Amino acid sequence: MSIRIAPTISAAALVACFASPAFASETDAATLAGPVDETAIPATTDETAPTPAFATRAIAPIDLATATGQEEAAPAITVSGSATLTSDYRFRGVSQSDEGMAVQGGFTIAHESGFYVGTWGSNLAGWGTFGGANMELDLIAGFKAPVGEGTLDAGITWYMYPSGFSNTDFAELYAKLSGSVGPVSLTATVAYAPKQEALGNWFFTGARAQTGVPNDAGDTEDNLYLAGDAVYGIADTPVTLKAHIGYSDGNPGLGPNGTSVAPTGTYFDWSIGADIVPIEHLTLSVAYVDTDIGGAESAYLFPNFATVAGNQIADATVVFSITASF
Repeated sequence: MSIRIAPTISAAALVACFASPAFASETDAATLAGPVDETAIPATTDETAPTPAFATRAIAPIDLATATGQEEAAPAITVSGSATLTSDYRFRGVSQSDEGMAVQGGFTIAHESGFYVGTWGSNLAGWGTFGGANMELDLIAGFKAPVGEGTLDAGITWYMYPSGFSNTDFAELYAKLSGSVGPVSLTATVAYAPKQEALGNWFFTGARAQTGVPNDAGDTEDNLYLAGDAVYGIADTPVTLKAHIGYSDGNPGLGPNGTSVAPTGTYFDWSIGADIVPIEHLTLSVAYVDTDIGGAESAYLFPNFATVAGNQIADATVVFSITASF
């Protein structure tokens, strides 16, 4: 099974992420106008001056919503989404696009109760070759609720590959707890995929996967992913700094299609980067991404765990991306 995001729904995500509601109610006109500048109000007319016979007293406009007690309510359903062009699709530190560019996008429909559904997709290449359209399509459903001073977000992601092999698809449960410490926003993530064929240890080595004859056909395994993220917005600037660390624990071999959600069984991934928002709904991102999977440690997975050019797909890299959201 390929390694991919969510992006977090980054996700996750990802994750992640998260745009302006398409059906959001209009902002109150008074709020748009801002506080009244009393210095801009014309001076009062001299009361001693004679009043013209035709002069009438100004009548203040009536706010019908306030007068009738029918203030405009927030929409029950909101829609948000985004489209991204990235220099490399990295899922938990491992490239899914042969260290090449990827086009990604998705949308989320959320209800005021906290329930939401969404989808996210990306093209794949190299390690992520699954036949068919050679793309990943994630279906997501979850629920968000306030917990103390933070927010709990829990749900399920179904990773699927349209027109690909059916035993490549798998489901993963997730829970995210987010909150703030001063100016820093923090998120802790636990993602668990129960035993499934897509996560099984079918091929013990990359060489065996090349033969197409499994060591243990039909094997099912589970996978655990733990992560922590920190975000800091620099005051009075369009710049946001980000840091991430994750830990994967799964099977050390390869799944039914010669891929793995947790190469080498267990490993750490991390990244540091920044987002710049030059204009509303447009984000420019840069991130340094790496893992602790060494070349010697992962040699038994080759040639599967490599690009077409033979490079390891979990080595350090800098990823650039541009995202438009709505």
